[in-house]
Amino acid sequence: MRQPDWVPAGTDLEKPNAARMYDFYLGGSHNFEADRRMARQAVELWPELPQIMRANRAFLRRAVQYLAETGVRRFLDIGSGIPTFASVHEAARAVRPDARVVYVDNDPVAVAHSRLLLQDDPLSSVVEADLRSPDDLLARPEVAALLGDGEPVAVLLVAVLHFVPDGDDPYKAVATVRDALPSGSALVLSHASLEGRPDQADAHQDIYRRTPTPLTMRSRTDIEAFFDGLDLVDPGVVYLPEWRPETPGSVGPHPERMTGMAGVGRVP
Repeated sequence: MRQPDWVPAGTDLEKPNAARMYDFYLGGSHNFEADRRMARQAVELWPELPQIMRANRAFLRRAVQYLAETGVRRFLDIGSGIPTFASVHEAARAVRPDARVVYVDNDPVAVAHSRLLLQDDPLSSVVEADLRSPDDLLARPEVAALLGDGEPVAVLLVAVLHFVPDGDDPYKAVATVRDALPSGSALVLSHASLEGRPDQADAHQDIYRRTPTPLTMRSRTDIEAFFDGLDLVDPGVVYLPEWRPETPGSVGPHPERMTGMAGVGRVP
């Protein structure tokens, strides 16, 4: 197989990767047959998976542009995957061309892909770090520089926290990051939820138990707790399509079928 120029040297093209599978669900082109094969198997078990991924990405874009319109021009995307299709820097710079973005992921494959893709972008950088070690993440030079001069920063934890089990204390990790943010900053969060489709929760979690990244779905109350100490932006924590939709008709008749909840909170 001929290796495209966006692929880091030494990448195993026969081994599926979660970040490239996500790109496939979104309709992107930065994926391989191994990724597509695994993704199709997941869709057989969970037919709405691509729509859920796209609803999640659409929420990310709306939230980033909303914050950019309020004056935010610094973004810290934790658990970013590969910033290809409808990326944070593209969404932010549609409003603020000078927006700076630091992408963070704990997957070396996603980090290598991202660095290669963004090597000519002076306003974006990529860091390999893990939310479960928040002090280490915050100490990285790129992250410290983003936070260092007191300008508001939007932290994105989009479809990330459901991959952090309770035993790794995700609430403490989020609180550590929150406490490092300047006044006026924001937390953008989406999370797989037990609500909406409780009949499917076990099946959804079973799919991910077969992967290196098992899923912990949480209730609305549990998701709202991640915003402790922050001022929730209207309409609060809601199903993915319900967060500030572009038009009322874009919500659809059954937003709960997206099995994900989302919200944005601001640092007082």
